[in-house]
Order: sequence, then structure tokens, then C-alpha cells
Amino acid sequence: MNAQRDLIDISRIFHEPAVVDYPRGREILARFPEAERIVVPSHWNIPSLHGNAGSVEDWVRIKRSTLVLGVKKGLAMRPNGRSAHFIAPSTSNGCAMACVYCYVPRRKGFANPISLFVNTEAIGEAIRRHAVKQGPLPQPDQVDPSLWVYDLGENGDLSVDAMLCDTVRDLVALFRDIPNAKGSFATKAVNRDLLDYDPQGKTRIRFSLMPTRIARVVDVRTAPIPERIAAIDDFLRAGYEVHVNFSPVILYEGWEKDWQALFDEIDGTISDAAKAQLKAEIIMLTHNAGLHEVNLGWHPKAEELLWRPDIQEGKRSEGGGDNLRYRSGWKGRWLARFKALLAERMPYCQVRYAF
Repeated sequence: MNAQRDLIDISRIFHEPAVVDYPRGREILARFPEAERIVVPSHWNIPSLHGNAGSVEDWVRIKRSTLVLGVKKGLAMRPNGRSAHFIAPSTSNGCAMACVYCYVPRRKGFANPISLFVNTEAIGEAIRRHAVKQGPLPQPDQVDPSLWVYDLGENGDLSVDAMLCDTVRDLVALFRDIPNAKGSFATKAVNRDLLDYDPQGKTRIRFSLMPTRIARVVDVRTAPIPERIAAIDDFLRAGYEVHVNFSPVILYEGWEKDWQALFDEIDGTISDAAKAQLKAEIIMLTHNAGLHEVNLGWHPKAEELLWRPDIQEGKRSEGGGDNLRYRSGWKGRWLARFKALLAERMPYCQVRYAF
């Protein structure tokens, strides 16, 4: 619990007026009775909170102490086909952690704390209706051999959200009762409260991993890598399907040796049962020009790893941002090398998706 308080200790809540009309909204407000409450027209536009590209001290303070509550407007499922079949409507946006490469803060301001959506019953019913319409999965694919998979945490970390309310518990229960679908989310936190949620194999949790010495620089306010690895078997025994995300893969002098050491650590830590069901996603780093400029002001050491124009090329994102990714010709070769190292050290770990 102390570790959770270090990550979040809510003293101020911005909320839309309608939040009090929802049971989940009233539940969250009651959970933090001493917190200052500030009514705002929209969770998307809070001038005193969003647009802050200032010092990281302010970001961390805001992420730890501030919560935003709103009502999710769009409830549509988005086709994916990579990590999941569909992206479900998010029950949250933003995060209490501060990974320096994260794309989410740029949409709401770099200090973007957790926003929780309180119309969770409507979100759950939208997912259920959509899954019913799909019928059985026609054939096995890279996402799953038998079930439709819905990504639940595209814009946040559900392990941290679960420290604030019961929405994640409700989502796990929802998929337990949908016969043809499972939920999935990636996490960089280890919240052992989730071990009591009884997923019965219908929720996939993906622990994001990278070499420890790099994570210490770029994965700010997250659970240590050894703690994430050590949790794999605990979550498997609790009824989760447990996969790993090797994400982001950052290239630098000596990266191969560091990843080999990580693969050896995983192999030497997890059980045979965990190995038998383990699958992975591999996601090469994509960086952003605007985020680079902000990071230079507070974490230039991280930018030495992330900003490598000598081996990166520009890519205009769908949202109009100036992103950088590893040069296309070389990226394929480096990705192939990464897969070869993984196959050498962890031959049982199937790669579901690589990008």
C-alpha cells in the first residue's frame, strides 16, 4: 500500500457535472472525501491542468495528486488486428507514471494525469453487444487461437487505475461471462490486488519489459523490471493469460548484450507452466519531435537514447505529429536480429506481433 501511495495520493479532483449522476462517479468521489473538487465543463479541456510542458517536478506532482473524472462519449469499437482484434472504448486516459517516450500526454498536455470515465456500465454493455454480434472467431490468427480479443487499456495503465476504483475488476468479470471474447491490457505496474479478480483465463495481461539499466532511465515511476518478471507466475496462477511486451525496443551501442541478459533473466525466473503459454509482442521505438524538445528540458540523458537522427527517419503520424522511427531498411534488419536473439535464448516464446 505504501508503494501505491507513492504513486498516487489524490488531493484534487476535476470532474464534469454529470459525474455525480453515475454510481461509479459517486463511488470514486466518496473514496477521496478530503480531496478538493473542481467542476469543469469537459475532461478534455482544463486550462489550469492541460498544456503544461513545464518542469517534470510539476508533472510528477500533478500525476500523483490530481484525478480527472468524466463521461466517455464515443463507445465504438475500433478494428486493430495487431495486438488485439478490437480496441475497446477506454475506461481511462492518462497515467500516474511518466515514461519519457509515451505518446498519450501529447494529446492532453504533458502533465496528463489519470482521467477515469464513470459510465462504465455503458462501456461494458457496448463491448458485450459487439462481441455477441461477432459470433465465434472464424479461425486462429496472430491475436488468439480461439477468441476475439479486446484491448482495454490503450491510453492508460489498468493496473494503476485499479488502485482508484473497481472498474478493472468489473471489466475482468465482464469478459469472464462473454463466451467468445477476452480482454487484454499492457502494464508497467504490479498491482497484486488484481490477483483476486478471478479472470478464469479470459483476461490477458501483458507485462512490458526492457533491459533494466535502460528502464531506469526511461521508465519513470514504473515497477522495476525484476518485479514485473517475478509477477508473471503469480498472475498465471491467479487465472490470467500472461504475455510480455518487449516495448519499446531502443537501439544503442550494446543493445544486443542487454537484451540477451534480459531474456536469460526471464528464462531463469519463470516456471515451465509460464513458458508453455508465453507469447510476446515486439515494438520498436517511435519518438516524437515535440516530445524530444520537452524532454531536453528535464531529462536530456533519456534523449541521448531516444533521439537518434543518425539512425532514424521522419514519419508524419495520422494525427499530424512529426514522429521519428528507425530507418526502414535498417529497422527490418534490427528487428530480425532481435527475433533471432529471442529465439536463441527463449525458443518457446512465440512472437505474436512485431512492429
